[in-house]
Amino acid sequence: MPFPIHRMRRLRSSEPLRRLVRETRLSPAQFILPLFVCPGEGVRREISAMPGHAQLSIDNVVRECEEAKALEIGGVILFGLPESKDETASGAYADDGIVQRALRAIRRQAPGLLLLTDVCNCEYTSHGHCGKVVDGEVDNDQTLEWLAKAAVSHARAGADIVAPSDMMDGRVAAIRKALDANGFSNTPILSYAAKFASVFYGPFREAAESTPQFGDRRSYQMDPANGREAIREIELDLEEGADMIMVKPAMPYLDLVYQARQRFDVPLGAYQVSGEFSMIMAAARNGWIDCERAMMESLTSIRRAGADFMLTYFAKPAARLLG
Repeated sequence: MPFPIHRMRRLRSSEPLRRLVRETRLSPAQFILPLFVCPGEGVRREISAMPGHAQLSIDNVVRECEEAKALEIGGVILFGLPESKDETASGAYADDGIVQRALRAIRRQAPGLLLLTDVCNCEYTSHGHCGKVVDGEVDNDQTLEWLAKAAVSHARAGADIVAPSDMMDGRVAAIRKALDANGFSNTPILSYAAKFASVFYGPFREAAESTPQFGDRRSYQMDPANGREAIREIELDLEEGADMIMVKPAMPYLDLVYQARQRFDVPLGAYQVSGEFSMIMAAARNGWIDCERAMMESLTSIRRAGADFMLTYFAKPAARLLG
């Protein structure tokens, strides 16, 4: 019998020894920090459901980016809150839109930081849906034009990576074609390839002011019950030209992160969404769990499942701890 020759506890007996044989390691370079950009100057509106996060004017976003760069965080992803909304999501693709202006400011004042942009319409439409509404439904094909224009405008303003999150069919191909036609053939696309209609987005809706004014998004975001369909979505986005793929949310879908890692040999991200963050923070504030340990355990589990990088609201505190 192997016992007592094989004692698994031998390699767990001290922190230096555990650190030496640790299989899954985290680095700030694996984190992407989401930021919410709003109009004005000197604005910092705290997001009640997301402690430590706020809607930020461009000057404050620049300061956040400078801090992220100093912490050696992998990059930031920008979400925009426009001055006004309309039925055509015009703020999403305007050259002087809030995200476009933020990109130019960050490029000037925090050069060298990797800049991603969320390409969607929900923050910019008066009805809160991710595309053009025709007869009460989101019209897939007409929405593609908006997405393509937004991606090009982001690339023109300085985005390193564009990340469509709308879940319209054919959006990656439409964006790739538009980027190439406008001289941005080297701009990568990170596709929210498997994005589920999840309850865990709740706090984000407050942060981005993007709650639908009618209905919900289940006709275009994925049914949480469908794993095989998620793999098919990823396959199609890669066929259309996606350079990187993402699963969103992260922890409730670690099985799909793992399956995607086993099946696709491309960079893979996972989005630890607002609800995942807020649950940990709420439990920690009630004294039910240790915040730092829960933060690091959750991030480690996402990395262990196979994610190469993580979009996470814990990016700054986790980077400080790792540093």
